[in-house]
Amino acid sequence: MATAPPAPAASGDPATGEGPTSGDAAGHAPSVGLAQGTALYIAAVLGTGILVLPALAAEAAGPGSILAVIALIGLSIPLAGTFAALAARFPDAGGVATFVRLALGPTAARMSGYWFFFGVTVGAPVVGLLGAEYVVAVLGIERWVALVLAPVLLVPPFILNAFGLRFSGRAQLVLSGLLVVIVVGVVAVAAPASQASNFSPLLPHGWAGVGLAVSLFVWAFAGWEAVTHIAGEFTRPRRTIPLATAIAIVVVGACYLGLQIVTVGVLGDRAGSSPVPLLDLVAETAPAWGKYVVATIAAIVALGVVNTYVAALANLGASLGRDGHLPRWFAKGAEAGGVPRRALLLVALLVALYFAAFFVTGGVLTPFILIHTSSMVSVYALGVVAALRLLPRFGLGWWFAAVSTVLVAGLILLAGANLLVPLVLAVAAVVVTVVQRVRATRPTR
Repeated sequence: MATAPPAPAASGDPATGEGPTSGDAAGHAPSVGLAQGTALYIAAVLGTGILVLPALAAEAAGPGSILAVIALIGLSIPLAGTFAALAARFPDAGGVATFVRLALGPTAARMSGYWFFFGVTVGAPVVGLLGAEYVVAVLGIERWVALVLAPVLLVPPFILNAFGLRFSGRAQLVLSGLLVVIVVGVVAVAAPASQASNFSPLLPHGWAGVGLAVSLFVWAFAGWEAVTHIAGEFTRPRRTIPLATAIAIVVVGACYLGLQIVTVGVLGDRAGSSPVPLLDLVAETAPAWGKYVVATIAAIVALGVVNTYVAALANLGASLGRDGHLPRWFAKGAEAGGVPRRALLLVALLVALYFAAFFVTGGVLTPFILIHTSSMVSVYALGVVAALRLLPRFGLGWWFAAVSTVLVAGLILLAGANLLVPLVLAVAAVVVTVVQRVRATRPTR
């Protein structure tokens, strides 16, 4: 193994986060402003969770699921604040892997990178299928068609990102706007059909049901770290990233809370009985054409979420190649302003493999959701520990990290046996370190 990984290819000084507005040595000027940055955060966090999770949480905890949403909003504030503070100070394509490398060393960075790159990506088939289910339901065709349509929905984001963030960032602004529109529209249309009796009893399944709802909503509220991989593309990151994060927290929290309240109030015991609960909500009071609007935007939601994660994963893959955690052939595009097309191809291959596994297992969502969320929680665990070492002690970001460390520890306990895949990836990271060290000690001939 090399004695030290290459320095971050950040825009501006990685120690200060300053300088991006004037571009880098190659003349690249960051292009993501407040509007685009906020849109990226909203898409990464709000995402496809709106399509099914409020209903599943209501089924698990009844009206207590509203408490679960409030708890996750509370968790999001320090967690999002932690990653915003890190991204503002250390804007780099490696995202959390870079933060962990700077604080805990290359092996820990490799672990976090592998968890995100190979573990979080498992969620791609779930995203595609959630969008496809709505389209199939509206068209009235067999549900198996959704398995065919799901991978098709993921193709446009790869095309967008092949042209670079300037194009996909603008597209994301439109997609995120539509995402918020569908939530506001569904809440407004469905609210009059709410029944007070559906809010009692508050805890039909006890606090255990609320705990299960919290575990489900980890999928919904995960994503605050995704945008860190493209932090180098933000203009004035120290100002733009925290402000975009704050706006996104308010928007995402309000959307999920409003949607959860109407899901409980309207569907009650029927929540979770359908793969397309948003259609069930609008069917109560909306005109017949309302379901077509919802289904169309549901497909767009899937596009928006994948667009954000494909950008993050491609940048991460390039940075992993740059730092020696993947073959260096994938490093091209890790530089500020670069388009990581080689890493994008690797992401496409991974997604194709996971879809193949998805088909073989009959399209069962649960295992893929659990692998995704346990990998995400593992990334968060190392990320918040790194933040405690990197951020100015007793500053606002440091306190966010301190609170997040306690909260993430609770999520680790909830993950339990689902941490098996992250454990395997951690072992793989250690093995790579050992192999590199052995090669480094061999005498040259």
